[in-house]
Amino acid sequence: MLNQAMLNPTVPTNRLQTALRLLLGSLMVLAGVAHLTFARPDFQAQVPTWLPLNRDFVVLASGLVEVGLGLAMLFWRSRRVYVGLALALFYVLIFPGNISQYVNHINSLGMNSDGERFQRLFFQPVLILWALWSTGFWRAWR
Repeated sequence: MLNQAMLNPTVPTNRLQTALRLLLGSLMVLAGVAHLTFARPDFQAQVPTWLPLNRDFVVLASGLVEVGLGLAMLFWRSRRVYVGLALALFYVLIFPGNISQYVNHINSLGMNSDGERFQRLFFQPVLILWALWSTGFWRAWR
């Protein structure tokens, strides 16, 4: 069980981890802005049909969360381990949308084939590991 007493939120990270944390934070801000503006219809198409919420609400809410997590990755250094964990959990929570896009053959975000949509499923664990590694989570957890 993880609790605050177990994790040091500011373990040292190296230059590569810092650079990749900043890159991931920037990409999250961009993705969040895309959710809120120009790519909103594409993201609405990915909301699973079984989710009992308004698609536009889900896209707007997730966009705000992405912007917030992205900014936290960029600027909240004193809590970066917690931010990395929060971002990893967010990636887990949105994974059903990626599965829905694949299973339902939904063309969106430039993915217009089952092969492209299937490959995206394998990128989600990479994002999870990226969020945890770049923030020093693994070191703090040990």
